[in-house]
Amino acid sequence: MKKTIAGTAAAVAAVITIAGLTSCAASEPVPVTTAGAAETTSGSAETTSGSAETTSARPNATDAEISARAAGAGDVKGACQLFNTLYADYKAVSVNDVNAYEDIYFVSEEAKKTAPKAVYGLFAALSLIAIDHSGSAGSGEGPEQASKDTVRDQVFAAAPACTAVDVTLRL
Repeated sequence: MKKTIAGTAAAVAAVITIAGLTSCAASEPVPVTTAGAAETTSGSAETTSGSAETTSARPNATDAEISARAAGAGDVKGACQLFNTLYADYKAVSVNDVNAYEDIYFVSEEAKKTAPKAVYGLFAALSLIAIDHSGSAGSGEGPEQASKDTVRDQVFAAAPACTAVDVTLRL
């Protein structure tokens, strides 16, 4: 399953990177879609790297918890603030905590459903890097560079909309 998620994440990263680069040239960010993105289950995804387990002892968040966290993405200001919170959570995750990366992925996917067009790409990129990192958790490799670049590109694309509502995006 790790190879399937990592392979799919790499393919999606390439598509999102191209879309992200083209959105920088447009006057308004082009929404990034993740059609065909890897689906994950909320069950335990155990992979091993040597003798170290890469799952956490805690279960994934429930659907209600995910929906509650993503609820603020309905307007630009709320979406920008939610992105900052989720990205800070992403940066704080222990390298071996697959469930935490998956939770960020699920919340980002849910936030995409209500995020305004101007900031939609933030959540598409964050869900990509979270699932990419989930697939490589414990290996020491981290997410693909393309995933990191996509997040950066989407932050630059959404920065004007967020700045207009007095929110500074943070990486």
